[in-house]
Amino acid sequence: MGDLNIGDTAPDFDLESDGGGRVSLSALKGKPVVAYFYPKDNTPGCTKEAIAFTELMPEFEKSGVTIIGISPDSAKKHDNFIAKHNLAVRLGADTHTGTAEAYGVWVEKSMYGKKYMGVERSTFLVDSAGKIAGVWRKVKVPGHAQAVLEAVQAL
Repeated sequence: MGDLNIGDTAPDFDLESDGGGRVSLSALKGKPVVAYFYPKDNTPGCTKEAIAFTELMPEFEKSGVTIIGISPDSAKKHDNFIAKHNLAVRLGADTHTGTAEAYGVWVEKSMYGKKYMGVERSTFLVDSAGKIAGVWRKVKVPGHAQAVLEAVQAL
């Protein structure tokens, strides 16, 4: 779909989520949402990122924000990931990668000279009107959750 920029309408999504539920952007309209895309459950960077958001959850909740982590993993894998690391974030299962594609984060990657498609670690802050209020691409995990929190508090 291309790059989303601040002020653009956030693409809606409706995904199976942890705990046997569903999570959709349209159901959360009227509240700010942090949608963070990550490659894979239980990998070092993704685990650190989920733990960082979990640790700051009380601060995000004070601001009325819902945090949703989205990856191509199944809801069952998400349940295991949450249980293993005692996570407080909701996780959406984008198993067909349509949501990642809509947000422009399903990209060609390269490891050891081998090219493959995968999720580029990215975060989007969606305001209560459904517009993109913040975009972080090619995220480096250290300090990221705090930077997102500061952007949320500035809304």
